Amino acid sequence: MTLNSAAKFDASRAGEYARQSRIALAGYDACHELSACMLSASLGEGKPEHILVVGAGGTAGEIIAAATLEPLWSFVAVDPSQPMLELARTNIDEAGIADRVKIVSGSVSDLDTDPLFDAAVMIGVLHHLPGEKAKHEILAETAMRLKPGSPLIVAGNYRAYASQPLLMAGWANRWRMNGADAEEVQAKMNKILQGAEPPQSEEAVFELLTGAGFKEPIRFFSSLFWGAWLARRNLY
Repeated sequence: MTLNSAAKFDASRAGEYARQSRIALAGYDACHELSACMLSASLGEGKPEHILVVGAGGTAGEIIAAATLEPLWSFVAVDPSQPMLELARTNIDEAGIADRVKIVSGSVSDLDTDPLFDAAVMIGVLHHLPGEKAKHEILAETAMRLKPGSPLIVAGNYRAYASQPLLMAGWANRWRMNGADAEEVQAKMNKILQGAEPPQSEEAVFELLTGAGFKEPIRFFSSLFWGAWLARRNLY
């Protein structure tokens, strides 16, 4: 995530993130849990692995789920938003896994390229980055820090929002179901339309992954506009 994108995640947004994200993404916890399950299935259970978590600020749900499933895993959590990192740090401390997580304030490009990681997770990042160039760069920077053949979990919104009015209406009803009145629902939907730039299709996600050095993406979770995929870094 770029510094400009990180500016959206200030202290006020961080404070409401846990509740708001679970409304915005139906199946929020399931996505994080399945991501951990898919990584373990790819790497093999019960082995010490070093995991890079890109855009880790927020609930730290992906870290907590993976750490619970695989007690020998360790993590480097990187995010340019300090308020979101502090929220993640609090949740990591409460989960009792702080000794297994190194928290880095910054971008993937700030990390060393040696030693390489065994896997990476990037949840809820790509659709916050404006343009194809920024999306490609963060994926390519992540690939540079992974061992050949290592798995990457990438998850986020895809498809142009305006192209799917029925899904947008269903999404609006998520907010209404959780007590928002008509004015608040409209405000939420306007914020979504103005505040993110998702890849235009699943094919566009695959092209980004291929162009950044990944192969064999497989989708394992879907919820309205949201998708989650596992891909592997090329062997060369």
